[in-house]
Amino acid sequence: MQLSETDRTFFTDGYNLGLTAVEKGNTKESIYEVARKMYEAIDGLIDSLLSHAKRENIPVDCKKGCSYCCYQPVYAISHEIDYLYNHIKKNLSKEKQRKILKKSEKIDRERKVLSKTDLLNHKAACPLLDDKGVCSVYPARPMACRIYLSMSVESCRLFYEDPVPDDHYAKLLEFPLQAGRMMNEGFAHALKTAGINSAEFRIEEGLTIISRQQ
Repeated sequence: MQLSETDRTFFTDGYNLGLTAVEKGNTKESIYEVARKMYEAIDGLIDSLLSHAKRENIPVDCKKGCSYCCYQPVYAISHEIDYLYNHIKKNLSKEKQRKILKKSEKIDRERKVLSKTDLLNHKAACPLLDDKGVCSVYPARPMACRIYLSMSVESCRLFYEDPVPDDHYAKLLEFPLQAGRMMNEGFAHALKTAGINSAEFRIEEGLTIISRQQ
């Protein structure tokens, strides 16, 4: 795969972080620790982008309580699902854990039989959304959630309510999307050197699988 210089930089950053986890003993704890550092790095980048956008009058409409994007399928890599599940088990009550896993199983059953096109347009509340429409695991949310920055809440609303027309899609900032993807791919590639193979799952799919393995 031919990468641009910018893509290569973020891939290398993620790869080096992944190697740090491997060098620390390749334990779940070391992976969690380094994954947290990767999330902190991308969050810092996004904070800088938001500050720049504000100075340049570039609209970024994402804010707490807006959850249009939380109804579409969201994908995460194996190490993210593991990190997320660990956060849920350590920080949420047994009752909240039960509700999240029950919702995950229900949504997974609905989505796993859909075609690729129908899946793309399928809307269902993320099992991690609480009753107020706020993420219940915000500090541990996957990369895909962190890098999804919309320049138009109206575009998000249209994609939520009627995703079929080709022009009904969320208008997103491209740079954080690509930066986050590259960092995550680099991280996963480093883990692969230690024999840890990664796969991509829908959040509800990954949580359902990992809960059944416990």
